Amino acid sequence: MIRRVCQSCRKTPLAMVIATLAITAGGVLCAQQTPRGDVEMSEPLRREIALSFDDAPRPDGTLLSGAARTARLIEALDRAKVEGAGFFVLTGNIPKTGDGAERLKAYQKAGHVLANHTHTHPSLNKTDIDFFLSDVDKAAEVLSGFDDKSNLFRFPYLREGDTGAKHGAAQEGLADRGLRNAYVTVDNYDWYLQALVDEAVAAGHVPDRSVLAETYVELLVDAVEFYDALAQRTLGRSPRHVLLLHENDLAALFVDDLVVRLRELGWTIIPITEAYEDEIADSAPDTLFNNQGRVAALAHAAGVEARSLVHAAEDEDYLRKLFQDRGLLPSD
Repeated sequence: MIRRVCQSCRKTPLAMVIATLAITAGGVLCAQQTPRGDVEMSEPLRREIALSFDDAPRPDGTLLSGAARTARLIEALDRAKVEGAGFFVLTGNIPKTGDGAERLKAYQKAGHVLANHTHTHPSLNKTDIDFFLSDVDKAAEVLSGFDDKSNLFRFPYLREGDTGAKHGAAQEGLADRGLRNAYVTVDNYDWYLQALVDEAVAAGHVPDRSVLAETYVELLVDAVEFYDALAQRTLGRSPRHVLLLHENDLAALFVDDLVVRLRELGWTIIPITEAYEDEIADSAPDTLFNNQGRVAALAHAAGVEARSLVHAAEDEDYLRKLFQDRGLLPSD
């Protein structure tokens, strides 16, 4: 299906695109005023997004044990009728959790997908390529004990190399191993939201669950809309998106609320494997600016300044103040 966005949106600055998107239950529609005063509407824009969770299986958290987290996350995804979510496995966590292998198999049994996220989570920007690829191989060896794992691979920290030589060697190394780059299109700081909750609990402060849920959903939806507006401006369409999340307590508690809100805004939740059927999966942005995701990389390669490709809430000071203002974290 050909996805279209009105021509005026392609020429409008990003902030105005975000502000003027008319969001309906059927999708995003962009209206353009004609000289006669009539409103000419484009066809409804189908917006699709897959959910992915990094660093599985994570150890016990401050709100949930690892086992309880897995059970609640599976239940939440099932309740929200989400199929084929991606779980990117940090295989070094398996022996640390005790029940990690069983938890991963539970995700598979529930219809979700396991994928390679390295063994020890090294940053390619801070290590040499030989060590990095050996870590990928170690993770693949561990994952070989699981049935029906995918050939997807996600770079830790989304860092694909800070030099052209390292970036190229990593891409070649993945291809030699039959692995596909499982990029994201929607970056966010959900990991820092969890860190703030952990800090609050450690200080004896119990965050209000309803306020926490509202804040979590609001911030993630804002990130989704930001990167989709960027995609429409850069590509002239809404690609099949991939949302970066982590297998943490907040995801287990509130991912179903997030899905409900996304669907209210016209989003369709798709399996992770379908997301990588989008044509941007075969693109190779001519840039080393990859740690904000594929859409931002394509925009940067097209000449957009890096500072305008980062959502405002991807900032620790901003989020800390927001949590304090909403009573989710004690004031300094």
